Amino acid sequence: MKVTNKLTLKSGKELSYRIVQAPMVTQGANLDGTISQENLDYYGARSKVAGAIIVEACYVEEAGKGFTKQIGVSDDKHIEGLTELAKAIKKDGALAIMQIHHAGREAITAYQTSGVALAPSKMDFDFLDYPVTEMTDEQIKATIKAFGEATRRAYEAGFDGVEIHGANHYLIQQFFSNYSNHRTDNWGGSFDKRMNFPLAVVEEVKQVVQHFENNFIVGYRISPEEIHGTTIGYDYKESAELVKKLERYGLDYIHISNFGKFDMGPEGLDTSYVELYKKAIGNETPMITVSNVFTQADVDNALALADIVAIGRAALLDPEFTHKLTHQRKDEIVSEMSEDVMAYVKWPQGLYDWYRDGAALPQVPNLESLL
Repeated sequence: MKVTNKLTLKSGKELSYRIVQAPMVTQGANLDGTISQENLDYYGARSKVAGAIIVEACYVEEAGKGFTKQIGVSDDKHIEGLTELAKAIKKDGALAIMQIHHAGREAITAYQTSGVALAPSKMDFDFLDYPVTEMTDEQIKATIKAFGEATRRAYEAGFDGVEIHGANHYLIQQFFSNYSNHRTDNWGGSFDKRMNFPLAVVEEVKQVVQHFENNFIVGYRISPEEIHGTTIGYDYKESAELVKKLERYGLDYIHISNFGKFDMGPEGLDTSYVELYKKAIGNETPMITVSNVFTQADVDNALALADIVAIGRAALLDPEFTHKLTHQRKDEIVSEMSEDVMAYVKWPQGLYDWYRDGAALPQVPNLESLL
């Protein structure tokens, strides 16, 4: 499948290229979550990076804020800055998609502010140095509504769609996980009930979208498994069952969050997660794969599996990755960091600081020379 093969999504929106920029938190917003000049510079520089940019996790309510300089979509005060952000992304034809997010137990910034980090169940996590508070039924329903309100704000700001962040151990995944969800009410206690929160969020978002005048994308990001040694939250068979239920909502895409390589699959199987999900739900819903895509060959191999490929570090290294790839300039693609490209890449200072402070982030070639 060629990068330049256009794709019309179920919503009616057309993707000009089969490459999107993956959502990557860059720590560039103002402390109150409003859009900063660093955000505008970073995303504006990438208006030719891909057919769409999925903007890094934007918290839907203050209780879900997980990063100090995270972008917010929790209040109407954010709309003005988000409008400028959408314009910067779309100036050369790329679609702007906002990833809507709640950190749940990982909401360290919310905890530092309020003394509370919400989670499906009250339990001790040895990797957290603060306690978590079990959500009440009322809080759960309010959070579901918050995802809907965030969707409305994204639309009013001029975004082309939202991606529901159901991956990477954040709140939606926490509800789906047998490890972190020990509830015995409507939101847990069985496999089917552990799916209720993710499905309720999707249903709320889709109901909100029905009132929009323009076509609006709704995608969902999922971690295909939650297995850490003997700690098992769910496996690929269970996540495939969730994907089957998600497919009924007519989502524009499923975005598989890989952390090894774009073609990775379950341990012991010679099959990728993309292939397993396509076997489960067919080919009607486009699949996005991601991870370790840097070259033309990587893109071609990823698109042999999935309908769309997401680029992460490649987009960090070269804000014009797809433009160069499709305009006979692939030899000019930047493949490592250096003093010469610092002004070109427009990284927010917070992203440099994260790497300098040793955060567990995917390695960027030659970045150590600048730190």
